[in-house]
Amino acid sequence: MSASTNNNLRPIALIAAIGGLLFGYDTAVISGAIGNLTIYFSLNTLETGWAISSALVGCLFGALLADYLSSRFGRKWCMIVSAILFLICSVGTALPDSFTSFIIYRIIGGIGVGIASMVVPMYIAEIAPAEKRGSLVAYNQLAIVIGIVTVYFVNYLIALQGNEEWNLQKGWRWMFGSEAIPSILYMVLLFFIPESPRWLLMKNKSARAFSILERFNNKDTAAQTGQQILDSLKNQEKTSWRALLQPSLRLALLVGIGLSVFQQITGINAILYYAPEIFKSFGSNTDSSLLQTSLLGVVNMIFTIVAIYLVDKLGRKPLLYIGSAGMFVALAIVGIAAYYQITSAWLLPFLLLFMASFSISWGPVVWVLLAEIFPNRVRSLALSLAVFVQWIANFVVSQTFPLLTGDKWLQQTFHGAFPFLLFAVLCLLALLFVGKYVPETRNKTLEQMDELWHTARPSPASEPDVEAAKQ
Repeated sequence: MSASTNNNLRPIALIAAIGGLLFGYDTAVISGAIGNLTIYFSLNTLETGWAISSALVGCLFGALLADYLSSRFGRKWCMIVSAILFLICSVGTALPDSFTSFIIYRIIGGIGVGIASMVVPMYIAEIAPAEKRGSLVAYNQLAIVIGIVTVYFVNYLIALQGNEEWNLQKGWRWMFGSEAIPSILYMVLLFFIPESPRWLLMKNKSARAFSILERFNNKDTAAQTGQQILDSLKNQEKTSWRALLQPSLRLALLVGIGLSVFQQITGINAILYYAPEIFKSFGSNTDSSLLQTSLLGVVNMIFTIVAIYLVDKLGRKPLLYIGSAGMFVALAIVGIAAYYQITSAWLLPFLLLFMASFSISWGPVVWVLLAEIFPNRVRSLALSLAVFVQWIANFVVSQTFPLLTGDKWLQQTFHGAFPFLLFAVLCLLALLFVGKYVPETRNKTLEQMDELWHTARPSPASEPDVEAAKQ
């Protein structure tokens, strides 16, 4: 594929990835508003937690709904639906007449996040050539990180516009309402990108599919690619939940769910959600803890960019190996230091190491693999299930971390080290999981993935199986 073709695809991938930006924006905007929101609605501790986690409930429904919408109406229109939901959420959470209505709109926004988290990487994977798929799909993770960092600064700038009383009455409303701008931009730009040619061929819309393929390939390559897609679809049974349990797909589903779970239970969201409190427990004051949290965000963004550059050069598995090892070392050192009550600012570099290791591996690479490892006909269904499980794991970690840090027996026995040591062990298990089950998919077409899982038996990562898939 020529350089000009790749350049033509890049703007399309970037437009689709705005869904990832809104994913990050919507989930992180609450961080700057929760304090004043709690006071405004006179929330108790349980209600404050519900204000934060209610969006995750929407994410669960969105991840499941995404399969039906993307299969029935197409990947493009599914992303448009997510943009509309983001817009409704931004307006509704900015102008709620009660806490109940605020929660309803947060759940609506969560549904948008759940849909975008599944459809955006799938769409990019389906339009991208094999040799560029990893870096293009990784745009989604970079966009998520940019969304998080952007809303941190937006919240900060909005808070500067008035005094405490203004922020209590209006500031938090503007924070939520600010999401309307990228939502409208996303919705408009989506009308200028093509539908996934793979979805069009699944719906027997061959003329449109080949027309789109020819926009990014010469005529012969477009014809060959289209025929490969058609051949792979003919060899697969009709999509159903039962189809995912076929022997040839069980391993793919195991890998997809395993990647989703390990991405969440190795500690990333505990660090992101509770970073200021973690830094305070290490001796930092409020201002310092917020600055250190911002540093985590910057490191996250920088190393996600590094991952985009490396994922198609080094491959998926090497990055997961490097990241898992780095996360294990960082969390083990932090855990040991906490156990011996060595709490000072010098622990910051190790949390930055953890963030860098995650951002170069489990952050972007998992989304790349989830978007490409499933066969064409079951991709939306399997990816929907994997993302659904991912949001469950996210919810469990975010809810249990404060319990682990607040438990009196654990605190007295481990001095606050237990969660970090637990996450370190899980990072080690994640590394072993990658070595045993995860195949290397660099430079493989999506149609070759079908062959890989049909030839793979006990260990899809084994070299003979991978070689067999090539033949």
